[in-house]
Amino acid sequence: MGNKSIMLMPSATKVLKTLGENIRLARLRRKISAEQVSERAGISRSTLWQVEKGAPSVAMGTYCQVLFVLGLEKGLLQVAEDDVLGRKLQDAGLAVKERAPKKKSK
Repeated sequence: MGNKSIMLMPSATKVLKTLGENIRLARLRRKISAEQVSERAGISRSTLWQVEKGAPSVAMGTYCQVLFVLGLEKGLLQVAEDDVLGRKLQDAGLAVKERAPKKKSK
């Protein structure tokens, strides 16, 4: 398997870079070495370094495993949890149901 070249929008690249930096800071705050995290996550140290750089070529599962080792995996549950724009678009597309015709009196 060769290296895949992934093209991201600049804003997505910035988000990944920030995520990588946050993961690195979380590891340092916990005083856990890169070797310990990579061993516990089942990845190489070079892959962990790529995670901490925010590399887009690293699988999402690897990011998740590193977050799990650091005790931060539940943060992934917040991704797209409060989808304000999606809800507005959904609500705008909902048609108002028409009322049923009145029954004729006998």
